[in-house]
Amino acid sequence: MTDDASTSEYVTLVSSDGYQFVVKRSAACVSGALKRMLDPKSNFSEAIENKATLENLNGVVLEKVCEYFYFYEKYKDSRDSPDMDIPPEMCLELLMAADYLNA
Repeated sequence: MTDDASTSEYVTLVSSDGYQFVVKRSAACVSGALKRMLDPKSNFSEAIENKATLENLNGVVLEKVCEYFYFYEKYKDSRDSPDMDIPPEMCLELLMAADYLNA
């Protein structure tokens, strides 16, 4: 890790209800929206602070989204990946989160 904060290996994602999730930058960048927000060349406040507040996502949904980021990173090159466990009652919220995050 370098002294430059904009290239930090970890970023913090904050939900609408204040829950914070510290995740690897590479995992967060599975999301197209977060990738653009956290790009050091963008000069967005998210990139400078290594912190993105996601007002459209509550803590429960953001936790599952973070779980998906790591799941995707682990199995992206695998032909036989297991299904991710998604509770049926969260499906609609997760679809809306995926659309919002471009993931």
